[in-house]
Order: sequence, then structure tokens, then C-alpha cells
Amino acid sequence: MPADAAQSAVSRRGAARVRSMETTIFAEMSALAVRTGSVNLGQGFPDADGPAAVIAAAVDALRTGRNQYAPGTGVPELRTAIADHQRRHYGIDLDPDTQVTVTTGCTEAIAAAILGLVDPGDEVVMLEPYYDSYPAMVDFAGGVRRPVTLRAPDFRLEPDALRAAITPRTRMILLNTPHNPTGRVLDRSELDAVAAVAREHDLLVVTDEVYEHLTFDGHRHLPLATLPGMAERTLTLSSAGKSYSFTGWKVGWASGPADLVAAVMAAKQWLSYTSAAPLQPAVAVALAEHDGYPAELAADLQQRRDLLAAGLTGAGLAPYGCQGTYFLISDISHLGWSSGREFCAALPERAGLVAVPTEVFYDDPDAPGAGRHLVRWAFCKRPEVLRDAAERLAAADLTR
Repeated sequence: MPADAAQSAVSRRGAARVRSMETTIFAEMSALAVRTGSVNLGQGFPDADGPAAVIAAAVDALRTGRNQYAPGTGVPELRTAIADHQRRHYGIDLDPDTQVTVTTGCTEAIAAAILGLVDPGDEVVMLEPYYDSYPAMVDFAGGVRRPVTLRAPDFRLEPDALRAAITPRTRMILLNTPHNPTGRVLDRSELDAVAAVAREHDLLVVTDEVYEHLTFDGHRHLPLATLPGMAERTLTLSSAGKSYSFTGWKVGWASGPADLVAAVMAAKQWLSYTSAAPLQPAVAVALAEHDGYPAELAADLQQRRDLLAAGLTGAGLAPYGCQGTYFLISDISHLGWSSGREFCAALPERAGLVAVPTEVFYDDPDAPGAGRHLVRWAFCKRPEVLRDAAERLAAADLTR
């Protein structure tokens, strides 16, 4: 069923909690790419797989009887590998039995964290533009979102804006760094501001760190949990999908204080209960035996970022800077389109390409400094695909 037909069906017969929700923009734009035969620079997934040895480990698990329910919290070797990863990279000590739980990708970790920690009426402060599951899950939990806008061209987190978003009903700050879709890696001063607010107001912080290893130009990810006074109030989420180019495996995790991890598991048990039994031991192999792969991937992605950035610039779509993730953002307001969505709807016919309008990641895309005319491009594709995209853009008339 096409996305628009599916949404129409929801509008007629769905529950109130989903009736007003649109189909995720990623499904919508990927369906548009398939329908038009366009190059898909919209959804953030690589077009090459991760380490062959990790795939072989999954095959071995399939063939040796790892095909039934895994423990709800995850297989022991993966929980141990996650704890070892946190200690090795960041000096974070975790008990793998009580402070780590495996989830069906980071998206489920986000859902379970919000459902497990937010009561109706609680306010959740989040950075916008945001990953679109954040507001959906806050709505599901009956919470209230309080956005803090990262504004172009630098997309920095302003401490005063963060403080202004806090009210007596604030329960949680939901933080994403490296940040999708802006490509910002929050620096120590920005993280210090978040930590200060969280400590002052006794707030929980949930951090989405799925792009933790995919940073460029010497920028390094610093987990909020490593800052003074934050380990006891920070729930850290991540996954293998981005770091190891296995986005379709959907193996993620949550780690942190035992009571916060228990709250995640209390919600997760009613969502998927358990996740991808034969893939979990393979992800353990990835973390334990292929620790250098993410750094190699990041170096390769930096080159692809530069390749696409040059192509966009040559087509009059010079992107903002990108310190990490899979994405570049361009402002298309000078081309005469009313919005990024209008531009992206016309792009397949004009250039045989699909991108994502970032306006859908804001509460009010028309607010000062917001993203009505911003467009996100994914560069996690093979170089030949990016060169083809650049040639298509250069040959196209992109004006309204």
C-alpha cells in the first residue's frame, strides 16, 4: 500500500494516538525513489555491508542453533562486549548483567526509554531538528516535547535557549550527538551546559549516540555520561547499525544506571521482548574483534562527504559544515521554492534524485532560524553513486 494510502487508512480507522501522525519521511522518500527510479540520497543507509567476518559469525550462529528466543536483556556475550566497548573507548565501567540491555535497534531503545521513564504530562526537552521517532514516542507516552532549536549555519546548542526550555514539569533531556541531521558533534562547552542544567534541575538525560564513531576532521565524540555528576542520571543509547554498516540488523542497546536500564527493559518486554537472537553473537564479534572498523569507516565517509559536498557546491547547493554522521544539509531558499518539501517532491523529475526535507524535524519550521528551506543529503553511498548524483544535479534546472 502506498504511503499516502496507508496514512488515509490510519485516518479512517486508527486509534487517536496515531491518527494525526504522518508516515515517517524516510519511508515516504524511499518509496518515492523506488517509484521514480531515482538515486536515493534520502534514507541514511549504506549501500555496502560491514565486515565479512561479522556476517560469517551471524551465519555460524544461524547454523549452530542460535535461532530461538534470546534472553530479554540480550545474550551474555553481547552485553559483555558492550560493557567492554564503553570501558575501552570512554572509561565507563558497567555491570553487563544489570547496566546493559540489548534492543531492536536504537529506535526501540528510544521508544522503550521514553515509555519507561516519561509519565503523561512530563516534559521532554529535545534538540531540533530531531530524529522523527523522538516526538512520536513522546506523544505515545503522553509527554510534552519542548524543542531547543539548533540554528544554521553553526547549529550550536545555546545554553540560554536550553535553560529557557526547562519548566517545573521537565522530566528529561533527550540529547543526540553526533547530531542527525545537522552533522554537529557537540563540544565540551555545550555538553557542560547540558550537564549543568541536568544537575541543577535533577533531570534525567537520554543520549542517542548511534553515530559515536563516525566523526570527521579530528572531532571526537564525548559521552555525556563521562562528565561530573552525569553517570548516575544518564541513559546512553547506541547500536551496531551505523558503526558497522549493518543498519538492517537492528541490534542496539541501552546502558547506564541499573534502575534506568530496568525501566527500559520494563517497556521493551512489551514491545519486542527479545531481539535478533543469531545476530547478537555476531555483533559481539564485531565489538570485540573488529574494534578498528568504525575508524576506517569514518575515514572513508569523510572522503565521501567531501565528494558530495563538492558536487552540491558545484550545483549551487553549497552545504553547511558536517563534523559527523552520514548527512549534509543545504539551504535551497535562493532557488525560489516555497519549502524543502516542495523542492524534494520535484527533485526526482528534475534530477533523478531523492533527498529529505528537514522541515519535518521541527515543531515550527517557520520560526526564526528553523528549517523550512533546508534539505538533507546522505553521503553514505558508494563514490560512483555520489559522482552520479553530482552530475545529475549539475545538469538539472533546480530553480522553481
